[in-house]
Amino acid sequence: MNARARALLVHWLAAACLVGTGVAASRSAQNDATPAQSAAPAPRGQTPAASGGGRGRGSGRGADAPPRTLDTATIDRFMRKPGQMTGDVYKIALPRSDLSVTVGDLAIKPDFALGGWAAFALAPADNQAVVDGDLVLTHAEVNPVLSAFQQHDFDVIALHNDLLGASPTVMHVHFWAQGSPASLAASLRDALDKTTTPLASTAPSAAAPDDLPVDKIQDAVGLKGAVANGVLSLSQARPETIRMMGVALAPAMGTSTTINFQSAGGGKVAAAGDFVVTADEVNRVARALRTRDIEITALHNHTMHGSPELYALHFWAVGDPAKIGAALRTALGQVKRPAPPPER
Repeated sequence: MNARARALLVHWLAAACLVGTGVAASRSAQNDATPAQSAAPAPRGQTPAASGGGRGRGSGRGADAPPRTLDTATIDRFMRKPGQMTGDVYKIALPRSDLSVTVGDLAIKPDFALGGWAAFALAPADNQAVVDGDLVLTHAEVNPVLSAFQQHDFDVIALHNDLLGASPTVMHVHFWAQGSPASLAASLRDALDKTTTPLASTAPSAAAPDDLPVDKIQDAVGLKGAVANGVLSLSQARPETIRMMGVALAPAMGTSTTINFQSAGGGKVAAAGDFVVTADEVNRVARALRTRDIEITALHNHTMHGSPELYALHFWAVGDPAKIGAALRTALGQVKRPAPPPER
């Protein structure tokens, strides 16, 4: 090889070495410039694009988050009628004090058998609530209310009457919905505006009126209750966790047996209400009532997609308070009840 050829070969080898060194250096520089993206995972709850310290969209509620509370102020604002907290349930009474209903010669007090209500509670999802309830309606009000419920995506759970021989006949519409407290309250108020249900706030009268023997009744039934507006109300909760649409329902949301008394004059009382029972309990309770001259007025469901499946067995009686109370106590004995608290 002559001198010129040797010089060209040396020049070519030197150029090749420089090119190789430059490529390696370039790759090394790229690796050094992006250590966070290539080597370290993003913090928990963040995507790489959100590494500036903000919470990721799907992080959920932290362990130190404050407990959720039901927004009753918003419910009041849209309903324009206040309620009362019973445990975790915000319940609004909707008695039909505008109606004059009689059964035979007996004038029915609104809180005795015309007492509508709505109960709000937190739903499992954040910023969500549920509402269920029972509206007492005239025949002319039923379908306008049903249409309003359908417009607002409320579920209608039941439509029935509770009283036999009532004049005029009234109907009960049970409902259920889930959504924000504001939307639920506004939608329910819209449905109520299709009726003449009084929505002004009135303070209940706690005094025992007429000749209603409150203590005698409570002793006979075996339950203690409360008196308001001339009516003694007793209730017995069930021991199971009761669910509707997958949501647990507290006793204040219509899952308890309810027994109401009002005076019928002349030392007599009227009793009405409903036993909340399982399928296995229905006929045991019905037999206990009928063999003791208590009338059965209706049997139906108040829940849909419920667990356990429960039925409402409605009753009516007029007569001696001790006799009626003893009959109802026997019927209550056929219903599963919570265990008594342990003795101290």
